[in-house]
Amino acid sequence: MLNNKKIVVVLPAYNAEKTLKKTYDEIPKDVVDEIIMVDDYSRDKTVEVARQLNLRVFTHDKNKGYGANQKTCYKEALGLGADIIVMLHPDYQYPPKLITAMAVPIAFGVFDVMLGSRILCNNAVKGGMPLYKYFANRLLTFLENIILGQKLSEYHTGYRAFSKEALEALPISENSDDFVFDNEILVQAIYFNYRIGELSAPARYAMDSSSINFKRSIVYGFAVLWTACKYFLHKHSIVKFRIFDEKRAPGRAIKK
Repeated sequence: MLNNKKIVVVLPAYNAEKTLKKTYDEIPKDVVDEIIMVDDYSRDKTVEVARQLNLRVFTHDKNKGYGANQKTCYKEALGLGADIIVMLHPDYQYPPKLITAMAVPIAFGVFDVMLGSRILCNNAVKGGMPLYKYFANRLLTFLENIILGQKLSEYHTGYRAFSKEALEALPISENSDDFVFDNEILVQAIYFNYRIGELSAPARYAMDSSSINFKRSIVYGFAVLWTACKYFLHKHSIVKFRIFDEKRAPGRAIKK
């Protein structure tokens, strides 16, 4: 707990049997109040390992997708009374030891959303990120910053932290159940004027790290650009889109 804020870590899991314990072991238990794992119908022993670690486990009865997994993560974390929700992939790609650093700016009211950036630390490629993904990341981020009027170092990290107020206000139920959910929730946070901060987070890429293939990366890239275009069209009242409709936000505490 930081500044009397309840911190819940959510682990969106899929076939994370080999890395889950290693990820769990490095989570700072002196700061984190609860750890939730949501399993998206893994084909390995992820759920068994999670229960051995005494995690609070939720399971999908079929594979629903990465975005759907996050929706369940955030719903269950808010149901536990979380003030700060940190999403950490259980594949050990991102350093769990940075959870405290991710949560502090939110706990003390500096930011509403925090991102662990692989780009700021300048080790993405050294850490094993494929070159095509690195250059795609830089191109998409460059284009998004222009369209959205921002200066983020990257929009595609899977290491995020949110305040309760932001998650309750954003209409995330309207977002995709697939990988582009990550991008949509950030663009929503920008649209509704939530403060986004970044910190340097070195990433590790290995055979046991989760990753989408080349074909799905292409689909994701076009979906990212379409999300940015939807933002522009909606903001200028050219075409309206449900993902930016504040009436569809469960908490309705929208910043203007």
